[in-house]
Amino acid sequence: MPVVFVGHGSPMNAIEDNRWSRGFRSLGGLLPEPKAILSVSAHWYVAGTFTTGGDRPQTIHDFGGFPRELYEMQYPAPGDPRLAERVAQMLGAKVATDWGLDHGTWSVLHHLRPKA
Repeated sequence: MPVVFVGHGSPMNAIEDNRWSRGFRSLGGLLPEPKAILSVSAHWYVAGTFTTGGDRPQTIHDFGGFPRELYEMQYPAPGDPRLAERVAQMLGAKVATDWGLDHGTWSVLHHLRPKA
């Protein structure tokens, strides 16, 4: 599987048709269908290292001052608690089940993999 680093830019890229969103969609069409996606986010400020271990991670709207349409957006991606536990063990991290996907993840995946 390829490894891809994607910067998300503005949260508005999730709902706008622009060069960013078209680029994300184009990239998504070039990538093989993954068994899992590991997203590393700088938006999750906690003491320690964690993996998100819920089977249905919530869509986190961790921003302010944007149109209502952006706050209403959901990305219902399935989680994989067993994989989250495995990754946590490899990293010496803990598993959190009360968190989800922040906009740095779902605003890009919405275009890369629209059918979560």
